[in-house]
Amino acid sequence: MTEIIDQASELEEMLREQAIAAHRINRNAVSATHCVDCGEAIPELRQEKVPGCQRCADCQQDEELRMKQGSI
Repeated sequence: MTEIIDQASELEEMLREQAIAAHRINRNAVSATHCVDCGEAIPELRQEKVPGCQRCADCQQDEELRMKQGSI
C-alpha cells in the first residue's frame, strides 16, 4: 500500500514541477516585431517587458478572452 502512495506522490510532484516550468518566463525569448494576428508593429517597450510576445496588447487581450471563454 505504501508503494502506491509513494508512486502517487512522485507523480504529483513531477506534474507540479512540469506545470511550474511551463509558466516560467523565458527572459531570453525573442519577441516578434509585428503582431501575428493583426500585423501591426509591437511597441519596443512591450517587446522588452514581455519577452517572447507574439501579439500586440490588444490582440493578446482578445486571445486571452477567447481562451477564457473556451474553458468555461
